[in-house]
Amino acid sequence: MRPALVILPLVALAACATPRESCINNVTRESRVLESLISETRGNLSRGYALEEEQRVRTLRRTCEGQTESGEEFSYRCDRTRTIETTRPVAIDLDAERAKLASLEQRQAQNRENVDQAIAQCIAAYPE
Repeated sequence: MRPALVILPLVALAACATPRESCINNVTRESRVLESLISETRGNLSRGYALEEEQRVRTLRRTCEGQTESGEEFSYRCDRTRTIETTRPVAIDLDAERAKLASLEQRQAQNRENVDQAIAQCIAAYPE
């Protein structure tokens, strides 16, 4: 699927958001990112290793058949390129990962207080 076909409905949906929803979405963005990072770090610790996404490009070599206007058949190369996404395990320092998790959780707790205040300001600024 083309990226534009995926993005267009999202843009249209975002355009439908009320100013209040847009405001709340903006002030909670960092919180969502932190939550995602915390979840990923916890997963890494429970597995004992991280997962890294990797893209590999493969060329599939093929020979195709064609026909000239006069009806003469001929062969030609018609290679196809494919991008394959894979996930591979990566070794991590578990102590560093635990420290990272503690830091992220501390930052999330600090951020939560600020987000609650910002949401209250959004609600006050854009009553429905």
